[in-house]
Amino acid sequence: MAEKLKITLVKSSIGAIPKHVKTVEALGLKKLHKCVEQPDNPAIRGMIQQIKHLVKVEEI
Repeated sequence: MAEKLKITLVKSSIGAIPKHVKTVEALGLKKLHKCVEQPDNPAIRGMIQQIKHLVKVEEI
């Protein structure tokens, strides 16, 4: 497992299920094509799995 994950919002959360919108916000993503770095742990992986159609993930 990598130490950190670079998560980029590539698709808007407008019109998404409200639970998915909250997950995007909880990851710290605010605008399209902006990136955040999060630690690589099971909780973050689970959040990414839930919104995998909205984000792009790279291991750092």
